[in-house]
Amino acid sequence: MLKILHRIINMTGKYKTRIRASYITAFLKGLMMKAPLVICFLGISYFMRGEMDKTKCIYLGVAVLASVILEAVFEHISNVLQSATGYMVFADMRLKLGDHLRKLPMGYFTEGNIGKISSVLATDMVFIEENCMGVLSELVTFLISQSIMVVMMFVMDFRMGLLSLLVVGAFIIVGNLMLKTSMQHSVIKQEASESLTEEVLDFAEGIGIIKSYNMLGDKSKRLTDEFAKSCKESIDFEIAYTPWSRALYLTFGIGTALTLALSGYLYVSGSISAEYMAGMALFLFDAFLAIKSYYGQMARLTVTDASLDRIEEVFAAEELKDEGKKELGSVSSSADEIEYDNVGFAYTEKEVLNNVSFKIKQGEMTALVGPSGGGKSTIASLLARFWDVKSGKILVRGEDIRNISLGSLMNQISMVFQRVYLFQDTVYNNIAIGRPDATREEVEAAAKKARCYDFIMQLPNGFDTVIGEGGASLSGGEQQRISIARCILKDSPIVILDEATASVDADNERAIQEAISELCKDKTLLVIAHRLRTIRDADQILVVTDGKITERGNHDTLMAQNGTYAHMVSLQEA
Repeated sequence: MLKILHRIINMTGKYKTRIRASYITAFLKGLMMKAPLVICFLGISYFMRGEMDKTKCIYLGVAVLASVILEAVFEHISNVLQSATGYMVFADMRLKLGDHLRKLPMGYFTEGNIGKISSVLATDMVFIEENCMGVLSELVTFLISQSIMVVMMFVMDFRMGLLSLLVVGAFIIVGNLMLKTSMQHSVIKQEASESLTEEVLDFAEGIGIIKSYNMLGDKSKRLTDEFAKSCKESIDFEIAYTPWSRALYLTFGIGTALTLALSGYLYVSGSISAEYMAGMALFLFDAFLAIKSYYGQMARLTVTDASLDRIEEVFAAEELKDEGKKELGSVSSSADEIEYDNVGFAYTEKEVLNNVSFKIKQGEMTALVGPSGGGKSTIASLLARFWDVKSGKILVRGEDIRNISLGSLMNQISMVFQRVYLFQDTVYNNIAIGRPDATREEVEAAAKKARCYDFIMQLPNGFDTVIGEGGASLSGGEQQRISIARCILKDSPIVILDEATASVDADNERAIQEAISELCKDKTLLVIAHRLRTIRDADQILVVTDGKITERGNHDTLMAQNGTYAHMVSLQEA
C-alpha cells in the first residue's frame, strides 16, 4: 500500500510539495481526532479520584470544543492542499496528454488505441481525481492515529501494548493478501472497461452502416457481450475482494475482544487501576478502527494502481521525433521543391513503399494515381510527417524533413482531404484555424475565394454560427469548402490534395473546383487523383502500384505507353 501511495505522490510532479505539506495537517488532525478521548479519560480520572470541580469541568469542555474545531480546520487545510491539488494535477495531465497525442505518429491512432485513450481520459483520470486524491491525507491520518493508540496501550500496560502490536500485525497480513488479490482483479476490471469503451465508440461511429445493412442484431450482440463482460469482471472483483474484507472485519472483532479480555484480566489481577480500566472501555472500539479504515481504502488504491499503469502506457507511446533545428529557406524556382529519394516505409512488418523516388519543382503539379491500397495516401502523408520513413529520405528545398522543425515544415504545407473534420465551434473559428492571427477581413476574403461566403451568410448568425461536431449541421460540399478556406487563409507554398470532389454531388463539384483553383494558384501541388480528367494538365503523373512507381510522365506520354494509366483512363471514359 505504501508503494502505491509513493507512486501517486510521484505522479503529482510540481505539486508534490503541497501533498507533503498536507501530511503536517494530517498529523495534527490525527492528534485532534484522539484528543476528545484523552480529555474524556482525564475527566473520568478526576471523577473517580474525587478531584473534579467546576473549573476543571469548564477547562475540559473548552478543550473538547477546541479539539473538534481544530480538527475541522486541519481537515479543511488538508483538503485545500490535497483534493484541490488533485484537480490541478489532472488538469495539467490532460493538457500534457493532448500535447503528447499531437506528437504521436498517425499510426498510433489506427492500431485500436482510440478506446484506450478514451478510457484513460473518461475513466482512469476521473477515478483517481475523484476517488483517490482526497483520501491521501486520510490514510496518513489513519497511520498516525493507530500509532498513537499503540503508544497509549503501552502507557497503560506493556502487555496491552504487545497485544495491540500483534493485532496490528494481523491486520497487515490480511491487508497485504487483500491487496494482492485486489490488484490482480483491478487490472482485469480496467482492461474490460477499455474494451467496452472501444466497442461503444465503434458502434456509435458505424451506426449508419449498421442500420443500413440491418446489422443491429449482430453489432448489438457484440456491444451487449462487452457490457456483460464488464459487468462480470466487476462482480468477479467484488467476489474476490469480499472474503478479505470480511477477514478484515473479523480481525477487528477478534482484536477488540482480546483487548477487552486482557484489560479485564489485568484489572482483576490488580495490574491496572480502575481508572485505566474505564479508559480502556472508552478507547476499546477505537483501538483498531484506524488500521481497519486504512485497509478499507484498499479497493480504491488498487484500482488507482491499475489506472496509473494504463495512463503511463499511453504516455509511454513513442512520439514522432522533432529534433530538427533547421528552418526552411525561401522558395527558389530553379531548385527542387520536393524530392523523394529511395523512400521505403512499412506500418508494421508489411512493406508499403519500396524505393520511391521522384522530384517536384516549385510551382509544378504532380499527381499520384493507381489502384486502391497501392500507397498513394502513404506517399502524401510521409511528406507531412504523419509517419517517418523507414529508409531513404524526403527533402524539401534540399533539406531532409527530419532535420527541419515540425513547426517550420507544417507552416509550408496545407492539406485538403476527402474526409473533412470541423470542430464544434463557430464557422469563423473553424476557418481561422488556418492562421489564428488573421483579421476578420482576411477570414472573410478566404471564405469568398473558397466559394463558401454566400452560404455562410445565410446561416442564422453568419460567421458566428456554431456548427455541430464534425460539421454535422452542414452538407459534405459545404464542409469541404470551409476546409479549403482554411488552407487558402494559411497560404502555404505546398499543397497536398486528396481530390476533394471525388465524393460530392454535381452541384457542389463546380464550386469546389473553383475553390481549389484559388487555393492552388502559384503553389507546388501533390495531388492524389481519383477522377483522372482533373489531372490531365499535371506536369508529372506517377502511377503507384504495390508501393512502387510503375509509370511516370505527363498525360500524353503515359497514354502513348498504353499501360496502367491508359487503361484507367479508358475505364473512366467508358
